Amino acid sequence: MAFELKSSSIIREWSGQVHPALVASFVFLFCLEACLWVRNLRLKRRLPGPFAWPVVGNAMQLGQMPHITFAKLAKKYGSVYQIRLGCSDVVVLNGDRAIREALIQHSTEFAGRPKFVSFQMVSGGRSLTFTNYSKQWKAHRKVAQSTLRAFSSANSQTKTAFEQHVLAEASELVQVFLHHSTDGRYFYPAYELTVAAANLMCALCFGRRYGHSDEEFRTMLERIDKFGETVGAGSLVDVMPWLQSFPNPVRNVYETFKSLNEEFFTFVKDKVAQHRDSFNPEATRDMSDAIIRGIEHEQDSLLTKEFVEATVADLIGAGQDTMSTAMQWIILLLVKYPDMQAKLHRLIDDKVGRDRLPSVEDRSSLALVDAFIFETMRFISFVPLTIPHSTTSDVTVEGLYIPKDTVVFINQWSVNHDPLKWKDPHVFDPTRFLDENGALDRDTSGNVMIFSTGKRRCIGSQVAKVQVFLFTAVLLHQCTFEGDPSVPLTLDCSYGLALKPLQFGVRTKLRGKLLGTGSPA
Repeated sequence: MAFELKSSSIIREWSGQVHPALVASFVFLFCLEACLWVRNLRLKRRLPGPFAWPVVGNAMQLGQMPHITFAKLAKKYGSVYQIRLGCSDVVVLNGDRAIREALIQHSTEFAGRPKFVSFQMVSGGRSLTFTNYSKQWKAHRKVAQSTLRAFSSANSQTKTAFEQHVLAEASELVQVFLHHSTDGRYFYPAYELTVAAANLMCALCFGRRYGHSDEEFRTMLERIDKFGETVGAGSLVDVMPWLQSFPNPVRNVYETFKSLNEEFFTFVKDKVAQHRDSFNPEATRDMSDAIIRGIEHEQDSLLTKEFVEATVADLIGAGQDTMSTAMQWIILLLVKYPDMQAKLHRLIDDKVGRDRLPSVEDRSSLALVDAFIFETMRFISFVPLTIPHSTTSDVTVEGLYIPKDTVVFINQWSVNHDPLKWKDPHVFDPTRFLDENGALDRDTSGNVMIFSTGKRRCIGSQVAKVQVFLFTAVLLHQCTFEGDPSVPLTLDCSYGLALKPLQFGVRTKLRGKLLGTGSPA
């Protein structure tokens, strides 16, 4: 994704760093780029799009929320248009029709990843998420997808075990929330939600969970969180490599991005090394064992053993970030819309009762809970842009030609706010996902795009939906959420790999008696 840097940090670090050598370098680069720019105008068959300045292109026009800018530009230039970022031409796709045509009808042509230097830094250059489309990538995805399925939904026994683990983690979270709310105190729930989400993935990958105060675990989570904040610097340097040539705030954050990758990957490699030392092919303890067996002990594997660590890192990083971000927004919106929260409380009390916790089996009778979750995903669109794609061959979308190896931005936010698809898209209304009988409308919920689609669709999308449903249902069954009246509640957010709400205060009150399923494994 591109340009996820907070302007305040850039301004703060930029102070005092401009000097004559920088000015001279910039003038030289500007002149050189201007010559190339004029030549390209004559030679290239360009798509519609805004005027691009030499050297920086359209980078300065995107603002702090590029997905909003992209949607506005689409009103002027159409759903498929071209911008220039530094030295790279980028095609931006907007709207439900154009994006689904590209990712579904032309799934292979849009399955590539750009050859960005920053992408090669993630997981030692072997990340399933960031590597390019190839025969090896397909083999890698198959191993990751089959392993995740084996530990979450392969059969009824697996589903039950997975559900019990999620319920136990959710129950633990209820107790943590109540503790933080002692004496009527307000607290910011982001860290505790991140711990709970990461614990689910660590239990699946490593066969163990961590306490909410565990120092090693806290350090790992800080690295993952900062990765999302700094990845934009990688994208900037990828399209404007000259930013590495002189002192500037982007280069500083880019160096942080590199070190965070190395530190987090070292953490994962240490855990996988411990698994290798005690590996028993006759007894699969967790997903790390399953991945080791699938990659290192299968004949004719296209993957080397280094892909084990990369796969585990992908699962932990992506899994916890998506779920924790979703839950932050769900709690914020429950506080923002207390009447809807009360309606959900009444529904759960009526369909589940007060003597047990909700389960997956209750899902069909708790359609409004699912509707609230889907509307949160649609309304907030907390993954507004997918990780950049690239075209694997020449392709045409909505009659417009896009050549091979073109960088492509997918504006998921525009799909979820497309007025041709959604009535009053800027209004928060969970009931839009219910049919005339009060059941979840599968066709409507299927129109929400948060996990991408096509060949690059998130392999954990179904697992994530189960996790978010159970966490939401358990928290609503056990707790009432109230906002801090001294801090105005807003939908303002920080921009990174995901949109995260700015800090807000909340307190919880127990509804009835405290229930649980025992300590998480």
